[in-house]
Amino acid sequence: IMRRIEAEELSLDASEIIITSTRQEIEEQWSLYDGFDPVLELKLRARMRRGVSCLGRFMPRTFVIPPGMELHHIVPHDVDEDGDDENPQSPDPPIWSEIMRFFSNPRKPMILALARPDPKKNLVALVKAFGECRPLRDLANLTLIMGNRNDIDELSNTSASVLLSILKLIDKYDLYGQVAMPKHHNQTDVPAIYRLAAKTKGVFINPAFIEPFGLTLIEAGAHGLPTVATINGGPVDIHRALDNGLLVDPHNQQAIADALLKLVSDKHLWARCRQNGLNNIHRFSWPEHCKTYLARIATCKQRHPKWQRVEFENSDSDSPSDSLRNLHDISLNLKIPLDGDKGESNNGVDTTNLDAEDIAAKRKAEIEKAVSTLAQKSTPTMKPDSKMPTLKTRKHIFVISVDCDTTSDLLAVVKTVIDVAGKGGSTGFILSTSMTISETHNTLLSGGLKPQDFDAVICNSGSELYFTSSASEDKTVLPYTLDADYHSHIEFRWGGENLSKTLIRWITSVEEKKKLKQGEILSEDESSSTNYCLSFKVKDSASMPPMKELRKLMRIQALRCNVVYCQSGARLNVIPVLASRSQALRYLLVRWSIDLSNMVVFVGDSGDTDYEGLLGGIHKTVILKGVASDLRQLHGNRSYPMEDVIPVNSPNITEAEECSRDAIKAALEKLGINLLKH
Repeated sequence: IMRRIEAEELSLDASEIIITSTRQEIEEQWSLYDGFDPVLELKLRARMRRGVSCLGRFMPRTFVIPPGMELHHIVPHDVDEDGDDENPQSPDPPIWSEIMRFFSNPRKPMILALARPDPKKNLVALVKAFGECRPLRDLANLTLIMGNRNDIDELSNTSASVLLSILKLIDKYDLYGQVAMPKHHNQTDVPAIYRLAAKTKGVFINPAFIEPFGLTLIEAGAHGLPTVATINGGPVDIHRALDNGLLVDPHNQQAIADALLKLVSDKHLWARCRQNGLNNIHRFSWPEHCKTYLARIATCKQRHPKWQRVEFENSDSDSPSDSLRNLHDISLNLKIPLDGDKGESNNGVDTTNLDAEDIAAKRKAEIEKAVSTLAQKSTPTMKPDSKMPTLKTRKHIFVISVDCDTTSDLLAVVKTVIDVAGKGGSTGFILSTSMTISETHNTLLSGGLKPQDFDAVICNSGSELYFTSSASEDKTVLPYTLDADYHSHIEFRWGGENLSKTLIRWITSVEEKKKLKQGEILSEDESSSTNYCLSFKVKDSASMPPMKELRKLMRIQALRCNVVYCQSGARLNVIPVLASRSQALRYLLVRWSIDLSNMVVFVGDSGDTDYEGLLGGIHKTVILKGVASDLRQLHGNRSYPMEDVIPVNSPNITEAEECSRDAIKAALEKLGINLLKH
């Protein structure tokens, strides 16, 4: 579960929008995550509107978009004041008799619950509340639609347990003739069941401990049936919009009984709730969403023809479609027009006298032109002598991502891997490290290696990707070509200089709390920093928080970035949230169509704190035992086993017992790679 929570935190880091079906999910569920704070999100949005810097901080927006339903086929059952059918000539649906046969007095109002027999649905408490309230039993019947069954013994243990508990309560309170539990029904019978409950002037109840949304409450309201619902979850939003019933604490049986009794005993209250539901149910229809959205766009265009940012001050905050104004805000942020400006298209051509078809055709042409322009801009500008064309033709690509304590250890690994594969063959090489490009270049030269031995180099923990090229006569020019498109790929939510200022301010505050001098724990390393990598020298690793805590601190402050302890804990690299050494490999697939299944990644049995991201995936992995820098202290104590990271018995992962030619060759053969054949 800790791995899952971290994956969800990563989703928040990279998200622009959080879409939920209810406000409860935002306020009580997403707000529990480190990476989301509704209050801070509002503050940051206000700063953006005023043009004030957010200092590298970002927070995803939240939109409530409730599920809706098609209402055109629903015809509420008409009843007069006494509850008699106003259309007695129409035949009763068969499901009615199937339910009515349970009751000794079928004319009493029917309390309807429609849910699967699951403990979370709280049906046992409903039966208990009904059984212990004599006035309610005298006034109403109870119908439980709990799926389909032939034999209770054939159900799952959980479902069977719920049904047996209900049967025992029926016997305990002697509810025979008052509770219906039909064994079978079809989906097409459900509308008829709602109509039967409305015909008897009954009530629909959803007593679940927590209900994510509660679509059955909308269905009940559409059929003119008042509702009693749990106060936990989506029903709160539905009740706010429909105002057709009562909310109760599902843990309070007396409150459940009192709410049901109040609705079935008070005819005026029942009639008012029924009418409110019928009057307001359109708010959950698709046409209503469209009308609300288009009306707000029209208002916006009248007030601000040039699509300036606006607030919908008079909008109904209780509307389930309220978040559409936020969606409009996003369209402005992304500079995407939601409709053509009146009288003028985006390219300045007058459209006043054009009909709808001509306008649509013109807009289609504009979109195609915009896409074409974007495609032209995204065409890479690589040097003719770069290794990119060669990389695409390789039979295998060996990625060396081993994190060593010393450069001599790294060079030994690199030379061994190259020796196994051989130079100039069908195998290409990529070196992936936390070093800068100049540090990488100097390291290769110090070991007697040439940059041209590699097709590509991934630097700064995955924030930069270079392709090697032929050596230049100018010795000051390094023989590498930067893939600028990769920076376009990772720059999303990158705070840059503002992020750097915020991090320095945070480091200073930590040192002040510990009564240390500035720079005693961490200091900025300007020589190793780039536009997409902020590097810091770690002076006192013992005072630095583990990676898990550091990520939490960053997220709480709305700093969207990847933090990586590297070089045996002596350096901290802060890079864009979409950048990493593993993401750089994925970029090669997405941007350059490099087949990851032909890629072999060499790692140690530990490494930098981004180490885990290199293990799983489509690519093949060779783990070199006994070769790696040990950062277990800065990794933090894992609350999950490594088996959750490395798939057990994965055909794509193997180990080499040592960093030797024979051991690596044997490991490659286990992965089905026989270099002699190539």
